[in-house]
Amino acid sequence: MEKILMVCLGNICRSPLAEGIMLKLIDEHQLDMMVDSAGTSNYHIDEAPDKRTIRNAAQHGVDLKPLRARQFKVSDFDVFDRIFVMDHSNRRNVLALATNELQKQKVHLLLNELYPGEDLEVPDPYFGGDQGFEDVFNMVYAACRKIAGK
Repeated sequence: MEKILMVCLGNICRSPLAEGIMLKLIDEHQLDMMVDSAGTSNYHIDEAPDKRTIRNAAQHGVDLKPLRARQFKVSDFDVFDRIFVMDHSNRRNVLALATNELQKQKVHLLLNELYPGEDLEVPDPYFGGDQGFEDVFNMVYAACRKIAGK
């Protein structure tokens, strides 16, 4: 079973969205995968995803209500096969915790799944309007479909 971790800053917008989308794809296609999400900060530990993220995901049939934020920890390198980060800051923060090259090789920018080597970021919709959440959903959904092989 492949184990995937999605990571953003607070684990309330982008990474729980990616987790929820992957959970739906895993369920729909009976994939041998496991997914979780985490944030690089401790700002929102045990909080539900942002209400706007929950609402936008629900419009696409993705339920984020059961998810709760947690902080990335060094032991995640041992648990997960691939760690997808949403932006350069997340990548720097995760890589700073890596203790060896194998751990560093597990860390990837999510949008490189769609645009290999371009190092594009998933923008944080937190301070944007509804369209920002919709744009992020579409980006993350496309990348998750690629990860799922669908």
